[in-house]
Amino acid sequence: MKRAGLIAAYLAGLLAIDTQVTLHEQLALGALTWIVLVLFARPLPLERRAQVAVVICAATLAEVTGSIVWGVYTYRLHNLPTFVPPAHGLVFMAGLALSEALRRHVRTLVAVAALGAAAWGLLGLTVLPRTDAAGALGVPLLLAFLWRSRARAAYAGVFLVVGSLELYGTAIGTWRWAGALPGLGIPDGNPPSGVASGYVWFDVMALLLAPRLLVFLPRLRPARAPILHTGSA
Repeated sequence: MKRAGLIAAYLAGLLAIDTQVTLHEQLALGALTWIVLVLFARPLPLERRAQVAVVICAATLAEVTGSIVWGVYTYRLHNLPTFVPPAHGLVFMAGLALSEALRRHVRTLVAVAALGAAAWGLLGLTVLPRTDAAGALGVPLLLAFLWRSRARAAYAGVFLVVGSLELYGTAIGTWRWAGALPGLGIPDGNPPSGVASGYVWFDVMALLLAPRLLVFLPRLRPARAPILHTGSA
């Protein structure tokens, strides 16, 4: 729980500071966040670090597509902040740390996440100021994984971290979601209730690709030249 709390505290401070900085100062925040990521990842097993790397790659691709290309959401400076890719790795680690800290209470953790996601989706369609039809589309996917997946505790932990940071980040103006999906016109929340469903795909890719990454990386290392032993005549 302490590890998850430390990561969450860093991310909360990072997002708050970002609302006050220039582009050049934002670059410094990016460098700092990469350092923090490395420090938190060092104690992890090799396979877990590989999962973090896959999540960062998948999330960065989604960020470029969703924000820069499609314009579903926009950061304050209308760019992709350099701290965002490593921050995704930190979010993933925080969610895992939370699920591991509560491993004796998995059913409660999953139930809280499922009820929270379902309630958020329903409120977005009925009560909240912005109709959130797009977000509601992602909720069933998240609920399905919370119900059936063997990694449901991890998904529950990540949902709680992502949901909290989304509500916080949009409230202080670090980023903002468009009122409707560009080109489709489907109303979207700020933030959308199903935003954490994206992490389902990031996590699935991490679980599937990390073992393959560990097998592939040693092949990239140059082969060592044989050591020739010469004897005296």
